[in-house]
Parts: sequence; structure tokens; C-alpha cells
Amino acid sequence: MRHLPTTQACVQEMHETNNEQASDISQDQMHIGPKLARIGLALAIGAVGGAVFNWLGMPLPWMLGALVFNTIAATARAPVLPPSRVRQYVIVVIGVMLGSGFTPDLMNQLGTWMLSLLFLAAYLAIAGALAVPYYIRLGKFDPATAYFAGMPGGLNEMILIGRDMGGDERKIALAHASRILVTVSLLALWFRFGTDFEIGDRGQIGVPFAEIPGIELLILAACGVFGYVIGPMLRLPAPMLVGPMLLSALAHIFGLSTTPPPQELVVLAQLILGTIMGCRFLGSTARQIGHAVLLSIGATLITLGVTLLFALLLHQMFGHTFNQVLLAYAPGGLAEMSLIALAMGAEVDYVALHHIVRITIIVLLAPFIFRFVGK
Repeated sequence: MRHLPTTQACVQEMHETNNEQASDISQDQMHIGPKLARIGLALAIGAVGGAVFNWLGMPLPWMLGALVFNTIAATARAPVLPPSRVRQYVIVVIGVMLGSGFTPDLMNQLGTWMLSLLFLAAYLAIAGALAVPYYIRLGKFDPATAYFAGMPGGLNEMILIGRDMGGDERKIALAHASRILVTVSLLALWFRFGTDFEIGDRGQIGVPFAEIPGIELLILAACGVFGYVIGPMLRLPAPMLVGPMLLSALAHIFGLSTTPPPQELVVLAQLILGTIMGCRFLGSTARQIGHAVLLSIGATLITLGVTLLFALLLHQMFGHTFNQVLLAYAPGGLAEMSLIALAMGAEVDYVALHHIVRITIIVLLAPFIFRFVGK
């Protein structure tokens, strides 16, 4: 006959269950605690880097300082972790801010930009034709890895497509992370020391929170929320950035808003974005990082050389300054190049549109061109 459990046995079982649950919770907390501490350390390093770069008068100091200091920390194997889970929300803030740079006379200017956009396709063909063989011959990459490492598309898009096409995901990721790091750093140094640009305090992009009317704060927030939703639905390139940027651009073009997001939020977004970019090298050996950065310096100098050639020869034909064409054609990230344009007082809509078109062309055509070249 089966015996029913006694009250004492039930109580003992309850105590054991509670102890097991408490043990599980404490283990989770032990895992969460060190992780949050490492993220906090990365953000603190980024804040120090931002403060140093702001003191040096560098453009975009909070992003660039956090990027450089965390790259050094990751290379030195410091216990840092990127706040990756908040990246998509940070990108939304950046997107809304970039959209605020679009002007009401945008539609009148689009016709004058068509020539520049057409030459952008030629630029991509030349840059790819030079960078891909470079990675094959000097980097000893296989053709798939070299192709998706050398094409200046979006980092995430090139990793995903390249992996599906048989490329080495790790090498592609390191190549593009290094490309963005080298491009942003070189352009920042160029604008700091190679031009007569008035530096001032370049960390103060935007308007203080207290100076923005409440209704405009609601409009900007709505642009971010709805853009976050519709970007992936419309299959836009870099959807979390481009979706909010498009809605913010429409709001500013039609006069619904006249201000960018709050200054304090923009600085925080730059700090987090720079920290995440700097921590992309985590998990790689010093040899892998050094090899990737050295290769990327060569490939980036090649593509930047083509960029300089186009900007020097064609900026007058395009009706824009040399610096604006340089930023529009530079092989950096959409967010990073647009932010630099904003800091430099360049036409953000012109620069951002070129990078959206660049990413779109490469994402749409890269797999087909790769199959054709492979055959």
C-alpha cells in the first residue's frame, strides 16, 4: 500500500524546494552582477575617453573617445562588456537626431543631388574592385570572405550575407569593425588638424532638454517609437536607424518640429554607441586584432584614396564643398558619418542620403554580383 507523505515530509520538501530556488536566484544574481559590473566599467572608460577627447577639442568627442578608449581596453583584455541590449534604443535616438537635420527645401535639392548619387555607384564599383583583391592577395582570405569584407556596406548586413554565402563571419566582422574605427578616426583627425574648421565644444550637439517645448518632445518621441516599429516592417537598410530618421525628417520637413532630441540624451547615445563599437574586438586574440587592424588600415586607405579623388575632382560639379562630398562618400558607418556631418555643420540630409543609398545598393546587389564574379 502506498503511504501518503507526512506533514513533516511535506515541510521538509518545501524547505528543500525553496532552498533550490534561492540557490538558482543567487546564481543568476552572481552571473548578472559581474556582467553589469563589466558593462559599467566599459561605460566608465568610455566616459573618461569622451571627457579627454572633449578637452582635446575633437569632433564627436563622446563617441570617438569612448570608441578609442574601449578599443584599447578590449585589446588589453580588460574585463569590459558592451551594453549591447540597449544599442537598438540608442540607434533610435541617433536616427531621430539625424532626421532633425533634414530641411524643408529638401525636395528642391533632390534634383541637384542625382548626379552625385549616380557617381556614388561608380565609386562603389571602383572601391570594391580595389579592396576585394587586396584582401585576397595580402590577407589570404578566401573569395567569399574577401568580397564581403572588402565591400563597404553596413557591418551587420555584410556579416549576415557573407556568412550565408560561405564567408568567414569572424574575419568579416573584424574587417568592418576595423574599417569603421579607422575611417572615423582618420576623418576626425583631418577635421581637427587638417582644416580651418572652428572646433569649439563639439560635444554639445542638440538643444538642452529644458529648452524644448513639450509638444515637440512628444512628436520626437513618436518618431522614435513608430520608426522603431515600421523600419523592420518596410525592410529598410539599418531599420532601427533609418525608420526613426525618416519619420523625424518628415516631421522637420513639414514643420511639425524644429528641434533635435535633447542634448543630454544625444551625448548619452554617443557614449553608449562608442562604447559598443570599441568593445567589438572582445574575444579576439591580440594577433587577430592586430592583423585585422593592419589589413583594414591598408584597405581603408585604398577606399579613402578613391573617396578623396572623387571629392577633389567632382565636388564643384556636384555643387557641394569638398568636405561634404568627402563625408558622403567616405566608407564609414551611416550613423558615424552622419554624426560627423552634424558636428561639422555640413548638410546632414545630403550625407545621410548618400550612405543610405550606398548601403542599399550593396545589400541588394552584393549577393548577385558575388555569384556572377564567382562563376
